[in-house]
Amino acid sequence: MIDVMVDAGVDGDDIPSLEKIEEAVMAACRAAGAAGQEPELCIRFAADEEIRLLNRQWRDKDSVTDVLSFPLQQGSERNFALPLGDIALAMPFVVTEAKRLGLPAGAHIRHLIIHATLHLLGFDHGHDQEAEEMQELERLAMRQLGLHDPYMDVKI
Repeated sequence: MIDVMVDAGVDGDDIPSLEKIEEAVMAACRAAGAAGQEPELCIRFAADEEIRLLNRQWRDKDSVTDVLSFPLQQGSERNFALPLGDIALAMPFVVTEAKRLGLPAGAHIRHLIIHATLHLLGFDHGHDQEAEEMQELERLAMRQLGLHDPYMDVKI
């Protein structure tokens, strides 16, 4: 089950439909080798200031960021009978970022959901090899959805 929360005061016009959000989560699961699983997680669309506060509290970074993930499970195996965790996206920061990148906001949001879902599934990008693996999984999931290559011009 995927719960979606939109904070009061957040403009929901650019937020993809629940169906598109679920497709992004499931594409990330398929790309990560967890096809057929039904993940339980929560996706929150929050105001920029809320994300800044979360980023400061949990990552000691006093700035807004596009997306945060909060995994509830540790280690290399995931138990899909339990919640995977939470994802929080900064609105309107993400919409502004999409415009700067020349992308439709909905496509950029789905990429960030894929990225954060992979974090909930245990993937990280702290080192070059991990980053390359995670980017390949993101590319695969994005292709499954018929969306852009989010790393077309990125070199590690």
